[in-house]
Amino acid sequence: MTDVLLATTEADAAAATAIEQHHAQMAGALAARVSALVAAASGPDDAAQRAARESLVRWGRDELLPHAAAEERTLYPAARDDARARLLIDAMLTEHTEISALVDEIAAAQGAVRAAAAGRALEAMFASHLRKENELVLPLLTAAPGVSLADLLGGMHELLGAQTDQPADQSAQQAAEPAGHSCGCGGHDDPGFPVLDARAVPHAIRHATIFGALDAVPAGGGLVLLAPHDPLPLLAQIEQRRPGVFAVGYLERGPETWRLSFTRAA
Repeated sequence: MTDVLLATTEADAAAATAIEQHHAQMAGALAARVSALVAAASGPDDAAQRAARESLVRWGRDELLPHAAAEERTLYPAARDDARARLLIDAMLTEHTEISALVDEIAAAQGAVRAAAAGRALEAMFASHLRKENELVLPLLTAAPGVSLADLLGGMHELLGAQTDQPADQSAQQAAEPAGHSCGCGGHDDPGFPVLDARAVPHAIRHATIFGALDAVPAGGGLVLLAPHDPLPLLAQIEQRRPGVFAVGYLERGPETWRLSFTRAA
């Protein structure tokens, strides 16, 4: 969590942290897909534009909107019971409607440029929405004596994701390069992949955001990551999560920014 979280039980604190990490993965997945759509919209390849748009719309309908519906069934009713949160929850329900409308707008937009603009709007709205959930709704629920956040969640995939990735062990984090690394030198040309700038992402959710973005990369595709330091522990975790899936190349090695390309195996 990005701030100190006061919870009535350890299980509730763990549940809140799991939700926040899943939120970060979703934000990363959305950012990667929107970036891919924006990049495709500026090029002449109609097939690439269509594929990028379809990927974003499919993810929105299969992952984002079911997640919102699950929140409406579980978290929001419990939060709305607190009079201090009723107006907030009503506003967030309205945002769910607007998020759904933006997904439909992306699908129906005339031309890739309009679809990309709607994608950027969706990304901005979702980021604002997640900040409210992480910084207002979750702390309220975890501190409420009559509410068990862990019990509310149960085993719901839509709120916690299909799996919880374990961090790499210490020996893996100390490895000089991950097994999927393709080249340790700098000076490569930019491969033209979508870009995820992780430098401004809070440290507590940075890795989860990057995992979500990488999970969005299609076979044969890639992603350029901007990091504030040489991300060797991250590379070890990526290799542990997806052994041999990503080839990694350094495009820039500091001193202020590390730029890396990730190419997914075809």
